[in-house]
Amino acid sequence: MAVVWDMSQWTQAWRTDSLQPTVRWSGTRTTTSGTNMYGRTAGGANQSVTNGTSNSGANSGGGASGGAQGHDKLKIGFCTDLDKSVLVNNFEKRGWHQVNGDDDWHFYWAGVQTCRNIFSVDSGYRMHDNQMINHFPNHYELSRKDLLVKNIKRYRKDLERDGNPLAEKTESNNSSGTRYLYLDFVPTTFVLPADYNMFVEEYRKFPLSTWIMKPCGKSQGAGIFLINKLSKLKKWSREAKGPFHPQIAKESYVISRYIDNPLLIGGKKFDLRLYVLVASFRPLKAYLFKQGFCRFCTVKYDTSVTELDNMYVHLTNVSVQKHGGEYNTLHGGKWSVQNLALYLEGTRGKEVTDRLFGAISWLIVHSLRAVAPVMASDRHCFECYGYDIIIDNALKPWLVEVNASPSLTSTTVNDRILKYKLIDNILSVVLPPDGVPDVRWNKVPSADALGNFELLIDEELAAQDEQHQNSSSNTHSKTSKMGSRWK
Repeated sequence: MAVVWDMSQWTQAWRTDSLQPTVRWSGTRTTTSGTNMYGRTAGGANQSVTNGTSNSGANSGGGASGGAQGHDKLKIGFCTDLDKSVLVNNFEKRGWHQVNGDDDWHFYWAGVQTCRNIFSVDSGYRMHDNQMINHFPNHYELSRKDLLVKNIKRYRKDLERDGNPLAEKTESNNSSGTRYLYLDFVPTTFVLPADYNMFVEEYRKFPLSTWIMKPCGKSQGAGIFLINKLSKLKKWSREAKGPFHPQIAKESYVISRYIDNPLLIGGKKFDLRLYVLVASFRPLKAYLFKQGFCRFCTVKYDTSVTELDNMYVHLTNVSVQKHGGEYNTLHGGKWSVQNLALYLEGTRGKEVTDRLFGAISWLIVHSLRAVAPVMASDRHCFECYGYDIIIDNALKPWLVEVNASPSLTSTTVNDRILKYKLIDNILSVVLPPDGVPDVRWNKVPSADALGNFELLIDEELAAQDEQHQNSSSNTHSKTSKMGSRWK
């Protein structure tokens, strides 16, 4: 596979509110208004399936004409652990009926624990071809902070060992030694208590640095605090071992170099919440929801020691900020990604803005590639992840964490509209054209089915492209035949 070096080519069409990429005919290729990873949309290949030109047996269940006939009388039963109207309304508008987990269900929007129970060896449960569930069995390889860091480090080391140019290194500006030139998108991070000695060694090289501590298995800002002195960490460690905090002593924490130069708007820190849908890990098929948003702190950013413990200054989580006196219930402290792009184009210029959003897409794809080898890529599964990303004042994006169960709670009217559309678009992408769950479908949605999602990566389509390009040089007639697939 050819390596893409210019990250600006990864820019997605987030600054537009169009529901789908504009497909236009260009010789023997399909191009879109937004640049995709391989210069190709998912919808192009799907034309061959719905038009009956695919000879793959795995595709037979997904065609609107082929698979639908066998499903005419199938009544879809859905099950959910979450009593959220954005879920139930989307399911019911499709004519589905709600059932219990013990009944015969076809679509399960489950909590992570329910998913683990279903896939547990002890349960003895085996899903049939017309069942789908919204989590991969070991999603925690991506969503647990310590495992995410471990997998990214392993991914970079593997590439380095193989001599892959993606693992090229350069001199580091804020830490000793070198950094990865193309894969430097997570702050320097250690897992405690296991990496304590390595952390101390790094800290002593930069004694004025600030670090952020996070429990590995928690979310919504719980248990997070900042430190700028080793004595504070040692004090916390002593207290954690005491009789009053037995649960803390058993937990693993990650400690990361704090991004103390965040991009500020109106003097306030913010982060990005982006939704990434993964339909498969092997081959990797991932989509980005274009209607992400920024989450702002309610108090202006201040790096002084006196504000180190003020979470309204440092943590952007809505679950934290909504308790602040400055919280605005009308807009919820949120800003659309489209507004951010327009703001940056006006203040920094279009070229650097494109480069930023290209780097964000690059970051997401390579974080997914880092975990793909260890993920149990069950064909019954899909998953929507909430990516939290910080942008520094040099417009460099940093991956903060990934959530396997991003909140579906609506804090504003716009929030409710966005999340309703998110669920609707997820269903359109992961379900075959006839709307009936079927693991035999090849998981290549049409351009219309993408809605507000756009393709980040599809390794299967990429492999087909490469194969077609290699074979197209053989005969002119073969090239003509391949070109017809895109019409």
